[in-house]
Amino acid sequence: MPERLSQLNNWLSNDCGINGYSIRPLFGDASFRRYFRVSLADGATRIAMDAPPPREDCHPFVDISKRLEAAGVHVPHIHAEDLQQGFLLLEDLGDTLYLEKLNKETAPRLYGDALGALSAMQACTKTDDLPHYDEALLRMELELFREWLCQKHLGLTLTDDESRMLDQLFALLIDNALQQPQHFVHRDYHSRNLMLVATHGPGVIDFQDAVIGPITYDLVSLLKDAYIRWPLEQVDNWAEGYCELAIQSGLMPQEDETKFQRWFDLMGVQRHIKVAGIFARLYRRDGKEGYLDDIPLVLEYIMEMVERYPELTALGVFINNRVKPHLS
Repeated sequence: MPERLSQLNNWLSNDCGINGYSIRPLFGDASFRRYFRVSLADGATRIAMDAPPPREDCHPFVDISKRLEAAGVHVPHIHAEDLQQGFLLLEDLGDTLYLEKLNKETAPRLYGDALGALSAMQACTKTDDLPHYDEALLRMELELFREWLCQKHLGLTLTDDESRMLDQLFALLIDNALQQPQHFVHRDYHSRNLMLVATHGPGVIDFQDAVIGPITYDLVSLLKDAYIRWPLEQVDNWAEGYCELAIQSGLMPQEDETKFQRWFDLMGVQRHIKVAGIFARLYRRDGKEGYLDDIPLVLEYIMEMVERYPELTALGVFINNRVKPHLS
């Protein structure tokens, strides 16, 4: 988009008063936003976000960024903004994603930092006027699995029994989400949205879709990541540790401790059903083929919980007999 780039350069030069800079594009994300690294004359760098209206709206990003920054979470500081044109000038958090550095040796420290930041988000972020992760939103997300993965991507025609099974499953998962303590939810708190930074890590990005929702949602996103997998026993140990932290932080009462594991496990099933649908949509609608490679891991997470919860048996049969054979 040469016109947009010209507009961005005019904004940087005229409105932001930056002279003698160079600019180069960076890898984008799953949205229509684009990012550029701006190298200043003094050697410092900034990130310019191009969020072209009406495809993207910068207002939620700016709003949530300021809430998180006030809560002590390390998000990219906003140096300049033009919401009408869809331009932001942000702190440069570097190029190193958590995903690139996570291994057995680094995981305790990196996840320790990430869990600490999650606790701060949930305990300290103002949630006034944020939308709720309500039944309608939860159901809409779950239906992505039926529509985009099963029907549009795999070409499945569901039987009446299969449709009823999904209806009952979705009701179970929605109830599980709504009965949990409700706090700030990032909605995509995982290794591709956490940056390794020199101080006060992690750097947190891609938070503009935040809502008020279940206490375990972001924990699931982090520990049952669609892009990196850890042994189930390790995941359970991390989740148990966060449960204790949540009680100590006043995020949930002591009596909820016995429910936490089930909340966490079924929240994972909800998220992975949703994500499988989103990955299929990113391919079918947006032409982003790479996300197809991540669907098998998402399904493996679901199958782990099928072994743990008898009420998920029918889902496991459906995935094994109807979904997996058509993926290859």
